[in-house]
Amino acid sequence: MPTILVSGLINIETNLRVGGFPIEYFPVTYPFFGINSNVSGVGYNLAKAFTTLGNQVVFLSAIGPAEEDNAHLVRMALARDGIPAGGVLSLTRETPQSVILYDPTGRREIHTDLKDIQEVAYPADTFGAAMAESDLLAICNINFARPFLPQARASGRLVATDVHVLSNPYDEYNADFMRAADILFLSDDYLPEPPEAFARTLYDIYHNRIIVVGLGQQGALLFEGRSGYSTRVPAVDTRPVVNTIGAGDALFTAFCHAYLKSGDSLQALRSAVVFASYKIGEAQAAAGYLDDAGLEALVLETYR
Repeated sequence: MPTILVSGLINIETNLRVGGFPIEYFPVTYPFFGINSNVSGVGYNLAKAFTTLGNQVVFLSAIGPAEEDNAHLVRMALARDGIPAGGVLSLTRETPQSVILYDPTGRREIHTDLKDIQEVAYPADTFGAAMAESDLLAICNINFARPFLPQARASGRLVATDVHVLSNPYDEYNADFMRAADILFLSDDYLPEPPEAFARTLYDIYHNRIIVVGLGQQGALLFEGRSGYSTRVPAVDTRPVVNTIGAGDALFTAFCHAYLKSGDSLQALRSAVVFASYKIGEAQAAAGYLDDAGLEALVLETYR
């Protein structure tokens, strides 16, 4: 069983179902069973998905003080989902929160309040010990992980990151993360050129082993840096779409999981596309994950 380090954001997420975008003003609405709150955030989503797929996870994150209600909710969720809590430290003044609006087609609008998480320093000894015991380092583009990127790169372990939305290959905030990544994920939202060309541009700058560009309803693009091989994996429909929130996190997690098992990037991306398709049949970002056996069975059914 691989051990995977995950460092990233935890937040309290509130989802609100709306009739459509743009939202027409009305003073009061009653979306019965259309509002729910849960523990999420990119780091939490990855940690839960990796755990559900059968991996051992070392999870590093920052939340509010122990006496805070939201921090207590996080601790309960970690215990419920079987995610080790030792690396989740009370370092912020408040636990981050998000509000996500989603419509009947699954489109979503995300509002995230990071509180002061971008200002905290994570303990170096805790991070170093976690890296030493891990096979893959899934390092989200959060500031508290930035000081450890050179060490992660030098460790010889596989480093994976998702920079999400990117329009400039020299993006100042994300450059350190892209430079450290063997496996680099991003979305096609706001790309200044076709994804194939942009992936080549990124490789020429950062020399990543694998680059994956999420294409939303069109699937995903795979670019292998060393060979220059590029191909698209079309999206699949495994069940009705409820909310596309968390689809990119699911794609990233399942790809890393499958790639660790097989070393075959194309097969890993096909599995990831199936995993993400199934995941978006749920309203919450941290819900809808298949386990390893369920994923393998659905991949076989999808591509038979």
